[in-house]
Amino acid sequence: MQFRRGQKIEVYQTSKDEAWESYMDDFIGCHGIITDPDTAINDPDALIEVSLQGMGTHRLPQDCLRALETHT
Repeated sequence: MQFRRGQKIEVYQTSKDEAWESYMDDFIGCHGIITDPDTAINDPDALIEVSLQGMGTHRLPQDCLRALETHT
């Protein structure tokens, strides 16, 4: 899945990526928005910048994220 800027996401699992660190376990269950998806790179393994509610902005692996449905 390709994420886009402004998309609402949830951190729903730990990542298998070597960039995942133990403190990131606290992010599981948090919601946020994509602030920098690195779409120019278009690499599914690249870290993307996410602003998490109450947790600040972090660069996270994509395999720990899932898009949240938006109802219009």
